[in-house]
Amino acid sequence: MIRFRNLENHYWRNVASRTALVIVAVVMIVLFLPRTKGKLFHYDEGKPWMYGQLIAKFDFPIFKTDEALKAERDSMMKHFQPYYNVNPSIEAKKIEQFKTAYKNGIPGLPQLYVEIIAQHLHDIYEAGVIDPQQYSKLVKDSDNVIRVVTGKQAVSVPINKTFSTLGAYEHLFVNPTLGSKRAILQQCNLNEYIEPNLIYDKDRSETEMNDMLSLIPQASGMVLEGQRIIDRGDIVDAKTYRVLNSFEQAMEKRNASEAEITSTIIGQSIYVLILIGLFTLYLALFRRDYFDKPRSISLLYVMIVIFPILTSLMMEHNILSVYILPFSMAPIFFRVFMDSRTAFIAHVTMILICAVAVKYQYEFIIVQLVAGLIAIYSLRELSKRSQIFLTALLVTIGSAAMYLALQLIQSDDLSKLDHTMYYHFGVNAFFLLFTYPLMLVIEKTFGFVSTVTMFELSNTNNELLRRLSEVAPGTFQHSITVGNLATEIANRIGAKSQLVRTGALYHDIGKMLNPAFFTENQAGINPHDKLTDLESARIIISHVTEGLKLAEKYNLPREIKEFITTHHGAGMAKYFYIHYKNEHPDEEVNEDLFRYPGPNPFTREQAILMMSDTVEAASRSLKEYTEDSISELVNRLIDGQVADGNFTDCPITFRDITAAKAVLIERLKSMYHTRIQYPTLKA
Repeated sequence: MIRFRNLENHYWRNVASRTALVIVAVVMIVLFLPRTKGKLFHYDEGKPWMYGQLIAKFDFPIFKTDEALKAERDSMMKHFQPYYNVNPSIEAKKIEQFKTAYKNGIPGLPQLYVEIIAQHLHDIYEAGVIDPQQYSKLVKDSDNVIRVVTGKQAVSVPINKTFSTLGAYEHLFVNPTLGSKRAILQQCNLNEYIEPNLIYDKDRSETEMNDMLSLIPQASGMVLEGQRIIDRGDIVDAKTYRVLNSFEQAMEKRNASEAEITSTIIGQSIYVLILIGLFTLYLALFRRDYFDKPRSISLLYVMIVIFPILTSLMMEHNILSVYILPFSMAPIFFRVFMDSRTAFIAHVTMILICAVAVKYQYEFIIVQLVAGLIAIYSLRELSKRSQIFLTALLVTIGSAAMYLALQLIQSDDLSKLDHTMYYHFGVNAFFLLFTYPLMLVIEKTFGFVSTVTMFELSNTNNELLRRLSEVAPGTFQHSITVGNLATEIANRIGAKSQLVRTGALYHDIGKMLNPAFFTENQAGINPHDKLTDLESARIIISHVTEGLKLAEKYNLPREIKEFITTHHGAGMAKYFYIHYKNEHPDEEVNEDLFRYPGPNPFTREQAILMMSDTVEAASRSLKEYTEDSISELVNRLIDGQVADGNFTDCPITFRDITAAKAVLIERLKSMYHTRIQYPTLKA
């Protein structure tokens, strides 16, 4: 009864946790989805309208294009007259400074030249002097006119009737009287007495300019409620394009009521809830074990949530194009760290959710689904970095080809095809290259171990394996042999071969502490001869705990540590246990002193390693290597492990075990070169 209640509580706890997971994911996605006020369409000028008949739901103006408005503004700006205020104090100050400086006359010239120059300065200031930078902009068009404000009076003056500071200085010498004396007058630095007296009135000019531009009509016509805009199959010409554009702008500018906003949110919530719910149902039906792995669930839902949020932000704030987002990165991670089917289902779910935020759902869904499938297919087995480059290239080519196909379906005029999208696909490929470094981040964050990491750990030149080969060469060779046997079994039954090979290389690293106490490292001298059975058993068993300490020290992944702790399971050091019992027949033996700490294998890969390790070690003790002796050894040892319950906690089948036996027998026969026994000649 208590057990039934525990099972029931566990069931409802699982239901509650999965429901909470779905609700949190839905809320986060819907929170960021754009609240589109009206239906948005995908259309291009010169291409057929792909949707049904479109009727105006309300009156709206036909807005002019940005190019047309700019042309009208530019045309009007040619007639705009900026305002300049006259500052009379500048003329008085500068002429007074000149007269004071040369009150005794200009050296080498008669006294009357002072008055002549003063009069010319007065004439220049009367015409007006403008800042040289402003003057250079205005004088580009000789027809430009400015408004000169003196007191309360404003007069239009052609720009060519005024001077810049440099022009005013040159104008002094246009007079023949002063021009003939230029060499002497240049020593007077007359430019010091020329300063702009026409000051740009920014506030008045900008006000006048805005008032003028506000007179430009933004629209060039009206569409009345009930008027047909376009029908399916009609070609979107220039005028219709403007009408459709105006319709969308008008829809966006209409103030949505609270009821409309609520309706949008409810619709988005139901849409996302259905997709997330179906994905969760898929996991519950076909990948239930992922719910027991927080890292797997976390990665799946984080990816499914984060890409719709990024898509929504880009669409809401009109940031570049959503096609630069590397959506294929998600199925790559799912494929590498989980499985292909989950990668596809998760990718489809993610893309369908993202589609609700974009304008061109049909095109977006097709292109991204193709890109995701290519990514999954091209990374069936990730073993080296170059595969990421190849995947990025294939995804880009596939996406571009599918987009081109969709364009050709809609238009047969190659000159009208949109080429800008292919640049976006190129940027997408560049971002996909970051998959490899991000893979390392995900490994550390979620606790996964990729195949690439396994390959790197399998390198026998790394420090820990190199030490093993030097300190315990026999154990090192044993580990390599076990790895080869286990890999072949894994390939035969469809288990993770690279994982089991890497686990095999590290499963006995604890033997480095006391290598001489293990048979494969002995050279004629057996130190166990001087120890009791209890002491020998303790040393033999300790290679598991010591191996775990080394794995912790060298930061080996959790999956590798599990091979160290499970390769003997909760079995016994039988040699010393049996020997001790034979020596002490009347004594009650504490089996725990001869038992490994365990646990028993709980994955198929760990079970494969246990079988391979046990059989390979025992095969060295055979007196003769014949097909019968090897078959008897393999069957006896593995059947014994099954009988002892070593595989009750892992999902390995009898069929898998039978296949493992066959592989071990075949491999051991080839390793030890067994031959048939020749018959003896009878006398």
